[in-house]
Amino acid sequence: MADDETSWAWHPWSYFAALPNPAATVVILPLAGLADWGLGHPLDAEELVLTHLLRDACRLVPADQKPLVVPPLRFAFGADPTCAFAVDAPVAHALLAEVAASVAAAGFRKLVVVNASPWSEEICNAGTRDLRVNRGLHMFTVNLSALGLDFHPVRSRSRRVLQTLLTALTGEEPEAAPAGEAAPAPWGDESVRPLPGPAASLAVAVAEGPATLAQAARHLAKLLGEIHARPPLTARVSPV
Repeated sequence: MADDETSWAWHPWSYFAALPNPAATVVILPLAGLADWGLGHPLDAEELVLTHLLRDACRLVPADQKPLVVPPLRFAFGADPTCAFAVDAPVAHALLAEVAASVAAAGFRKLVVVNASPWSEEICNAGTRDLRVNRGLHMFTVNLSALGLDFHPVRSRSRRVLQTLLTALTGEEPEAAPAGEAAPAPWGDESVRPLPGPAASLAVAVAEGPATLAQAARHLAKLLGEIHARPPLTARVSPV
């Protein structure tokens, strides 16, 4: 799910060659893991929400501020070995740095990591800081949890909202957790537990989901506008 105008992968090399000032263009790196969040929806729930959100937010950004969105980084840090296709912290940090270096090699200097995974928040914060120091890139991080869409199994107050939104996006009601299943996916000391009580019906989700997505998209579009308006870094900081 992508917006035609802002998808990096859908542009030919001639588009990038003709850009008058790549350093002024905001580049977005989406990051999403694969996990069972106890919501009864597929493992790619993070990416599903994230890509729809980015598509709608990018369409709200003024024409002269349009960002470019690179393909999602799907190999995210997992807090437990049962996380699907998880990588450890050093590898996650290295992947982030490798993608950022590739973007920088194309002449872009301003990069926003939009992260859907609760387990990757600290790594994204540390990684973007290191890239700013070591490579002189203008780095930013936006976590979905800050937009009111938090997958975290303990701190989140929006799990039901996310479940309803995913029902609207997939067009399918969530699967019910097996009877007596208390913690189907342990994550360190914070277990993912199925939501109690019945889920919203498909009809209710289709009615409520778009408003949830639109609110988050407006918030993200506003943040992207503020990032675009930030003046460039004045000097590159020497590596330490």
